[in-house]
Amino acid sequence: MRLAVMQGRLLPPSNGYFQCFPRERWREEFALAAEASLDAIEWIYDTVSESDNPISTDSGLVEMKSLGEANGIEVVSLCADYFMERPLIRCSDVDSTERVDRLWWLLGRCKLAGIRRVVLPFVDNSKIEGHADEAEVSELLRRALGRAEEVEVELHLETSLGPQQFSSLLAKLPHRLLKVNYDAGNSASLGFDVEAEIAAYGGRIGSVHIKDRIRGGGTVPLGTGDADIPRLLSLLSQTRYTGDFVLQIARDEPGMEVAWIRQSRESVSRQLQEAGFAGGKIG
Repeated sequence: MRLAVMQGRLLPPSNGYFQCFPRERWREEFALAAEASLDAIEWIYDTVSESDNPISTDSGLVEMKSLGEANGIEVVSLCADYFMERPLIRCSDVDSTERVDRLWWLLGRCKLAGIRRVVLPFVDNSKIEGHADEAEVSELLRRALGRAEEVEVELHLETSLGPQQFSSLLAKLPHRLLKVNYDAGNSASLGFDVEAEIAAYGGRIGSVHIKDRIRGGGTVPLGTGDADIPRLLSLLSQTRYTGDFVLQIARDEPGMEVAWIRQSRESVSRQLQEAGFAGGKIG
């Protein structure tokens, strides 16, 4: 089990975006993550900075690995926000071909980088709506899992589907490399019941985004919204969950990012211990 941070959260917002790849300062985050006693960074691949992302070049991969080794920080996951801005569903045949090719390419780059999972977000612009979308996503994932097998990279789905809908989709795709990315804040915002979610697909959860949101609203500091993080961790412990926890928390004032992340890490570490977890840089 690793305690990780979403890329960019250890720095002030970049280019006015709440979440994006920090194109000018990404190198700094390895040392900052170590300073905050974290284990890993979840990389971001988006459209805003795709041409500047080091995952795109062999020299960039070498630099990523070097910085990771020097600071004791792993990059084992990637959040493919690219496909929120350019959805894999409800698009023209030409766009679909281009975007699927980009996913295939990205999986190959992740293998070279040592990244073992890709989070595919089907939320907001790319959310799954209705049976037609579900059928399209199922077919897409069947094809994608063939590519995932070639490179041994897991696909973790982040969706806004309710517990039973999500469980139904997963039942159609019983593959060892297809897992769930559980986002605590998004589920709270949507008003989902955490016990119903864990009961429906808890055994398929492979990674967790830790954040808090108000029901129907945005991200807020941990403990001030409607996400019941202690209950979530207790239920995950009962399922013998062994995946990572990624801090994707609300920002504090600019310049206080490392202190804010460290404070949140310590809070989550205590809750993990209380829930019966051990591992990571807890304590």
